[in-house]
Formats: sequence, C-alpha cells, structure tokens
Amino acid sequence: MRPMLPLPDTWPHTTTGVLTDIDDTLTRDGHIEPSALAALVQLRAAGLPVVAITGRPVGWSEPFALDWPVDAIVAENGSVQLRQVNGTLHKTYRLPAAERAEQHAHLQRVLHLIEHNIPGALRARDSQGRETDIAIDHSEFTFLPDDRIGQVLALMRAEGLNATVSSIHINGWLGDHHKWSGAQWAVQSLYGCDLAAQVDQWIYVGDSTNDQLMFERMPVTVGVANIRRFEHQLVHRPTYITQQERGRGFAEVAQAVLQAAQRQRGRH
Repeated sequence: MRPMLPLPDTWPHTTTGVLTDIDDTLTRDGHIEPSALAALVQLRAAGLPVVAITGRPVGWSEPFALDWPVDAIVAENGSVQLRQVNGTLHKTYRLPAAERAEQHAHLQRVLHLIEHNIPGALRARDSQGRETDIAIDHSEFTFLPDDRIGQVLALMRAEGLNATVSSIHINGWLGDHHKWSGAQWAVQSLYGCDLAAQVDQWIYVGDSTNDQLMFERMPVTVGVANIRRFEHQLVHRPTYITQQERGRGFAEVAQAVLQAAQRQRGRH
C-alpha cells in the first residue's frame, strides 16, 4: 500500500481539471468552508474546470449546483448529473424514468428492512431528496458503531445492492454506476473528453473510504487531512495528503494547482 505523501512545494503535474468529493472535503458540518468556496472561484477564473462527485441526494445537491462555481455535480454516486445553464438547473439521469421507479420501490423495501432489523440504523435526514439510492446515517446526526455499519452493508449486499461507506453515510444503490463511472460520464458529456485516456491530467480530492475507487483509478489524487480517520480501512490510498482538514485542505490543493498553471503560462 503506497504511503500518502505531503503536497509537494512545486506541483509536478499538468492539471486539466479537478474532480472532488463534497462532504468533509469541501464542507464542514454540512456547510462549504469559505476557503474552499474561494478556491472554487479561483479555479474557475483560471479556466480550470471543477466537477463535484457525491453520494448526497439530488434534492440536497440542487442548490449547490446553482450557487457554487462548479461545472456540475454528479449526485447519488454517479446516477444523476446536475448543472446550471444560464441560471436554470438541468438534471440528467443515467436511467429512464420507468426503470428508476422500479428500482426506487426495491430500494425503499431494503431501507425498511434495515431500519426494522438493525438496532440503531436510521435513514439519513436527507433521504427525502434521494431518487436513486438509500442512505443510513452513521456519523452525521446518529452514531452507528462499526459492527452495525457492517451489518447494514451485509444486508444491502444480500438484497442485491451496491454499498459503500462515506464519512457520514452508508449508501446503497442498484446498477453498475459509481463515482468513477460518474466522473467519466461527466467529463465526456461536459467537455467531450475521455477521462480514462487523459486520467493523468485530472486530479481527484476526497476524504473517506468511498473515494477509494477514484484513488485506485486515478494516478494523481489527494486526501484532505481528515482522511487519517479512515487510514486503517483504506485499501487504496491517495497519492498525497494535505496539512489541513476539509475545505481548508481543498484550498491547499487548489493553490498548488493554480501556482503550477501560472508557472506554465509564464513559460509560453
């Protein structure tokens, strides 16, 4: 397992764009940190695209897709893409409405099973805004110990769901989408680029175990410092780790990328 290196003094990578998690990567206690918001503004001003990829629901993501300077938010672990165009929110789904409705019914049945069979397991408070997945709170408003988290994961998987653990929730969904496929979808649809072919030109920033697929697939990744909380659970680690936590850590990454871009422009 590779060690997580501190951010280098001089960013050595050519960076086309930034992909980032949201909870506890841009935010603290559910609110974007001022330093992270300022970093997003600076990245946009420099012409560096940013796409946020989250396990949070569509309903929760909508206001941020309208207000934050990001090109898009991919919500519910890759199933829905939200973007603002001339002040209007546009939503694109991976699946047609009929198939989503069928899956939604199955997911709600599994959610009921979890809440009635695993003591202390409660649906996340943002569940009303979820359209294509379910979420159990383990750290946001309700504490769920590791053994119960394991029970939730086992039940979800026994019912045919994909399941992953973020810094705050246990997410379950049907289908083969995930953060990596959501990132590929967004980069292709927004910029006409094949992320897999240009993967060394993009950076991903995350904070927990549900970011591991991105850490595995992308050669240039960063964990904000609070990822240390999950260090013993990580099979795939980020390349680098910031000094500061959450949004302040994201701002560190943005400054490294922006300074490298400025130096690159100065050479031309």
